[in-house]
Amino acid sequence: MGKNGERMSEGNFTRGPILGPLLKFAVPVIAAMFLQSLYGAVDLMIVGQYAESADVSAVSTGTQIMQTVTSVIAGLAMGMTILIGQKIGEEKPDEAGKAVGTGIVFFAALAVVLSVVMVWNTKGIASLMHAPAEAMDATCGYIRICSMGLLFIVAYNLLGALFRGIGNSRIPLISVAIAAVCNVAGDLLLVRGMHMGASGAALATVISQGISVVLSFLVIRRIHMSFTLRMKDIRYDASVTGRILHFGIPIALMDFLVGLSFLVILAIVNSLGLEASAGVGVAEKVCAFIMLIPSAFGQSMASFVAQNYGAGKMDRAYAALRYGILTSFAVGCVMGWLSFFHGDILCSIFTKDPAVMMQGWQYLKAYAIDCLLTAFIFCYIGYFNGCGYTRFVMIQGIIGAFCVRIPVSWLMSRVLPVSLFRIGLATPASSLVQTILFVIYLHVVIPRRNNAAHQEDI
Repeated sequence: MGKNGERMSEGNFTRGPILGPLLKFAVPVIAAMFLQSLYGAVDLMIVGQYAESADVSAVSTGTQIMQTVTSVIAGLAMGMTILIGQKIGEEKPDEAGKAVGTGIVFFAALAVVLSVVMVWNTKGIASLMHAPAEAMDATCGYIRICSMGLLFIVAYNLLGALFRGIGNSRIPLISVAIAAVCNVAGDLLLVRGMHMGASGAALATVISQGISVVLSFLVIRRIHMSFTLRMKDIRYDASVTGRILHFGIPIALMDFLVGLSFLVILAIVNSLGLEASAGVGVAEKVCAFIMLIPSAFGQSMASFVAQNYGAGKMDRAYAALRYGILTSFAVGCVMGWLSFFHGDILCSIFTKDPAVMMQGWQYLKAYAIDCLLTAFIFCYIGYFNGCGYTRFVMIQGIIGAFCVRIPVSWLMSRVLPVSLFRIGLATPASSLVQTILFVIYLHVVIPRRNNAAHQEDI
């Protein structure tokens, strides 16, 4: 694979300057995540303009469910990203190729199983989410269509994980750009033109990702890879799968449980009525944009740190962490100001209903506080994932989700009059606790472990 055609060099982060290569890698990631957020937002935007509030609620609930599933897939795929990055840092291209081949087989099987399970249990999933009665049928339709297209969704995420592992953030950008363009065209045709509502948005999503995957594979054939992938590598290998899962399962479990905590919050909000449900859906779409920079640096950090960890250059990894936090925090201050004071304008992009708009703004005010904290959270997550400390990342995520986010959101939903701002405060409260845990682990726990290991060597 990649021995013929155009040669494009992938990023090697183990030598030379730190900030420049990190930014060069992060910018395409930011652009890709922007397009990915736009990709998801277009569904809600067009549905909000050309369909009913029930369809908006259906897309909101259905999207949150599919994002939770996708986050699990992406978490497992991050295990492949870490393994590939470390093998490249160790200068072992053959072993990196085995990780890719094994990953292809494993994730294909996973996609088939998930698709069958979710299609079979569509109505139960929607009922579990307390989807409003007016939006139940539309929610089931959205979930069913997306579940039937899970093979494309899994392949879409696997491509991104592969290329981030080898230090190439341009191909994922191309893949997302293709999907975004196709999705806009599909939404306009199916939702606006054919009045298919939430089902049209789901169908446009699946078709666009399928087209993106096919075209991305055509692009890949023209690219020189920094690993060796042979046909015999595309098979199930228990030991390689074990390494991928060793890194990936804690991340996937954390992402699932964090996503579950947000689903619990959404279920609480859904019980407050259609306007609150739609308002949170709109606010979450806005949040996908305002969290772009820290999220992108978190993904970039994992790839950068994984290579330097493999090469034994942790001073470079730690320097990258500092640069990432400072850059993300500066942007977070701006995004927080916009969200708190001008959230109504941001929400108006996705809905024409004044009541839904105001509900979304109330929720966004809480996220404005979180903008300052996620600068630390995402960069720390990327750093620790790159080092392979995925179990600690999982533990702190579970603590934040189940010891803080869910209890606080439930308690705030019992305070009258009910306010989406107070419910939303559960998120920055969780981020604050997680940040404290990361700081303690990095500056207290790890140095003590290193000192103990040094004393044993002596």
